[in-house]
Amino acid sequence: MTLLANHPDREEISAQLRRNIVLRRLAAKAFGELEPVLAIVDYRKGDVLLTQGAHDMEQYFVLDGVLKRVVSNPEGKEMILRFAKEDDMETSYAAWRLRTPAPYSIRAVTKARVAKMPLPQWAAFLDGHAELKEDFEYEVMFLMSEVMAHTITLHLLDAPGRVHRFLRKHPELSERVPKKELASYLNLSAETLSRLKHAGKI
Repeated sequence: MTLLANHPDREEISAQLRRNIVLRRLAAKAFGELEPVLAIVDYRKGDVLLTQGAHDMEQYFVLDGVLKRVVSNPEGKEMILRFAKEDDMETSYAAWRLRTPAPYSIRAVTKARVAKMPLPQWAAFLDGHAELKEDFEYEVMFLMSEVMAHTITLHLLDAPGRVHRFLRKHPELSERVPKKELASYLNLSAETLSRLKHAGKI
């Protein structure tokens, strides 16, 4: 883990962060304030960034790779809520604000590079930058809405319909997310997903 201010790829990473869905409107001076506190971390496929039930939470900006937000029940059954790729963010900001444990885990689907900082520190930074806070809180609400829409889709659409919706909304992820992960996200077995493909239904 290396702070952005000291990272050998600082210029490249800074350029990536300036394209981030939340940070892209941030003024140069304000962005400079983030460089000494943003940690750059490289994760392997399957690494856990946040554990469901944790109280210590962080704000994540995806630089490279794909992450997943996943919730598990006590029996170990998992449901993938969303994927996040380059220029996206991941967070458990709502839970942190409500002072409740993290309601889901965040894991690396592929090899990934992430910029991160503790949520209390991120929240304090937001309080000093009203426009950024507005953009960030809008994105938090948008992501919650997207997760809700996805959950409803699992109940209302048949298997081919779920796949078609994913391909329409996330074409850039269709070849990057392993078929097993995609099947889990769509509440299908990997065999069903493969069968639909071979039958020409997707």
